[in-house]
Amino acid sequence: MTVRDRTQAERTLSYVAAWTRVKSGSYLKSQFATSNINRRHRFWKRRGAQARVDVCASETAQLRCRHTQGEAHSLTHTITLIPGDGTGPEIVEATRRAIEATGVKIEWDVHEIGMSAMAKYGTPFPNDALESVRRNRVALKGPLTTELGTGFRSVNVALRKEFDLYANLRPAKTYPGVPSPRGDIDLVVVRENIEDLYAGIEFDVDSPEEREVQETIERLAKTKIREHSALAIKAISVFGSRRIVKFAFDYARANRRKKVTAVHKANIMKFADGLFLRVAGEVAKDYPEIAFEDRIVDNMCMQLVIKPDLYDVLVLPNLYGDIVSDLVAGLAGGLGVAPGANIGENGVAIFEAIHGSAPKYAGQNKVNPMALMLAGVLMLRHIGEREAGDRLERAIASVVAEGKEVTYDLKANRDDPTAVGTREFADAVIRRMRN
Repeated sequence: MTVRDRTQAERTLSYVAAWTRVKSGSYLKSQFATSNINRRHRFWKRRGAQARVDVCASETAQLRCRHTQGEAHSLTHTITLIPGDGTGPEIVEATRRAIEATGVKIEWDVHEIGMSAMAKYGTPFPNDALESVRRNRVALKGPLTTELGTGFRSVNVALRKEFDLYANLRPAKTYPGVPSPRGDIDLVVVRENIEDLYAGIEFDVDSPEEREVQETIERLAKTKIREHSALAIKAISVFGSRRIVKFAFDYARANRRKKVTAVHKANIMKFADGLFLRVAGEVAKDYPEIAFEDRIVDNMCMQLVIKPDLYDVLVLPNLYGDIVSDLVAGLAGGLGVAPGANIGENGVAIFEAIHGSAPKYAGQNKVNPMALMLAGVLMLRHIGEREAGDRLERAIASVVAEGKEVTYDLKANRDDPTAVGTREFADAVIRRMRN
């Protein structure tokens, strides 16, 4: 096969993979037209080669290809690796080792984003790092530091906007051996990532812009805003609501989930949250096999604490999603075991641990890498390596259930001298996969 043919083959696989995601009901949207796929198929047919696609899962992002000679070639996945800040490099390294132990072929494209990049390059977003994510379309990211109360906005929020990562996927599941207030959690939170109060439309107290906006609001809303106020705008659109609710239903369908619950505060915010609820009801009509209901957000929080088994997939606007996803994570054992994925309509997906960078523990080989490892499980399934993802999850669950080679936070007594470090936890997971 010539170099040109190999290049064409790689492109063909990406087109076929994209179309397979659509046909399988994947939660990822495809940007490829069927005409492109058919054209690539005809290209290979003219050359006497046929590609047989093995769909590993409904969430396939990349595939395996077998040629007519019967020789199997598995793809090498190029993935952007962002070490992050604080303890990020340690848990990223532990996760990288565990993922590689599954046998999946990955070429890691390592780039810095965040405070470490700021110190080195004078910007938290070096162009090379952003282009790497844009080119590879899949990234595994360590936690990033955001300083509170400063003019510097969240690096995570900026990344979501840069790549239009509109869907934040937050599964929460109880694992035996993880200390948790409940033992029956199996929920998925789908949070809208771009709009709402997190859009960053704010006006500082007593600034000329704030005074102008305040005067306009008072005139149009016929209400008085107290002097010396800071303002934040809550904007929820039909477009943003429709695509996040559709994402939630597509995910439920692809993963055999039975119910989607839209969470809101439409009883008070009748226009903004009322729009979200109305659109959710319209989208639900296209999924008759999936039950749909809605809950007011404060009631939802109470319901999750006392009877979480009644719920399955929750879809929420940005602010509520941020709060409820952490609540659900707490019920399952805390942010230390909470993975997340940020998915964009343009095909970019960034996988991460939800917890912070914990800079006070940096370099101590102490923190639990389980959350990022579980994010690695999500990533493996996303790129079509479902069997490898399942093996990694089983290995993590087995090590945690046994309770011997786990970090201090997974011990009944956090001062237990038998607790292991970040590297040793990864070693135990890798051994479990190989046994």
